[in-house]
Amino acid sequence: MAVDSESTFRIQARANANATDKGHDTPPRPERGPGTLAGEYVLKSMLAAGGHGSVYEAEHRILGRHAAVKVLHSHLADQGEMLQRFVREARVVNQIHHPNIVDVYDFGLMPDGSPYYVMELLSGRTLSQVVQERGRLSASRALAYLEPICGALEAAHRAGVVHRDLKSSNILVVEEGEKPRLKLLDFGIAKLIQQEPGQEGLTTAGQRLGTAHAMAPEQFRGGSIGPPTDVYALGVLLYQLLTGRYPFQSDDRLELERMHLEAPPPRPSVKAPVSPAVDAVVLRCLDKDATRRYPSVNAFLTALREATEEPNQVESQTRLVLAVNAEVVLPDTDMDDDTTYAALANVMDTLEQGLRAESFTLALQTGTALLGVRPLAAGTTPAQALQPLRKLQAEAQRLAEAVHARVHLCLHHGEAETRGDSGEAEVVGGPVTHVATWNVRDPGGFAITGPASQFLEGPPQQ
Repeated sequence: MAVDSESTFRIQARANANATDKGHDTPPRPERGPGTLAGEYVLKSMLAAGGHGSVYEAEHRILGRHAAVKVLHSHLADQGEMLQRFVREARVVNQIHHPNIVDVYDFGLMPDGSPYYVMELLSGRTLSQVVQERGRLSASRALAYLEPICGALEAAHRAGVVHRDLKSSNILVVEEGEKPRLKLLDFGIAKLIQQEPGQEGLTTAGQRLGTAHAMAPEQFRGGSIGPPTDVYALGVLLYQLLTGRYPFQSDDRLELERMHLEAPPPRPSVKAPVSPAVDAVVLRCLDKDATRRYPSVNAFLTALREATEEPNQVESQTRLVLAVNAEVVLPDTDMDDDTTYAALANVMDTLEQGLRAESFTLALQTGTALLGVRPLAAGTTPAQALQPLRKLQAEAQRLAEAVHARVHLCLHHGEAETRGDSGEAEVVGGPVTHVATWNVRDPGGFAITGPASQFLEGPPQQ
């Protein structure tokens, strides 16, 4: 169905909805089952559902083309702003037309008056899921994920569109590899920098839109929105990729807002082995003053590329080390991304701080596990290495019980390939980094491998 304007579409959507509702005080809203038609597309199954609409897998009934159909909930079809936003999202995405932005094919109305649009059917995982599974990434790997997204954002900005809800859960990793293929999703709250003549804006003055973990200060203040708003979100995303955490975290939305408005942005190097050059890129993105951020997405990308250039490598050496694998086993229940991060944050921070306090260097980190490595210095006393780790496991387990999770620590003794001085050695490989070959779980939460037992029973290292 073609429409000449959003107002025409809104009138027709309301008329269709009213016609469907006629004769019912509380009209039933049955789930759209297999076989329901959206124009020429036959709905097959639901892929996702949210507060504003649902997404279905569909197939063109003549051409056999597979697609995804996004449908606004019918009870929202007569709400002016929600309908406007839905229509605008489809138009904006089609206007940008970039290979790293999901493509829109068609647009129309369901029989009950609900608007829908048809888009390409994609498979993959969100970048949020990748971070949750892998934990922090190297700067070079973060760059590989961000390059296609920066291309999409730059194209949007050239088209006069600010995404203003850029976050890892709105990015789909379609293909992995040295140069991964990604798609930027959800332009539902995008801002048009320049309105067409006679066209209303998407928001009223002072209205706040976005996700609190990634909102720029001007979004909280209801201020002017522009490309620097998306640059701020890129800084949040880069920090998350490098550390596995958001730069500002709090369960209290007001406190989270205060942090974005007032708290100095943290350096990712506090949480991960990040160079001062990469630190500087993140900090400039997270500047409270939009005029001091990178002036464009391309400027940000150029700075990140320069910051991630590999320095000359120092020759590595083999050392005997103590290694601790600390992991959190979550219950087998569905949790959304933000809930998962909140549940893990305190436990993982406690484990990380505890290992660092005992002079362990974090060699590997995934979303739910840490590998701490400590080179053995002369005079190391075995008992001194054991008791603090048992206390750390018990403390982390107390925190994890609130979310019904289990904390397991496993102590090992073996060889690691390291670079640098003994006190600040960087672990670059070796047998202890192959955690799956030695990690065991004890029902009590603390396990000791055979090599570690022999070390603990022996004399101090010389």
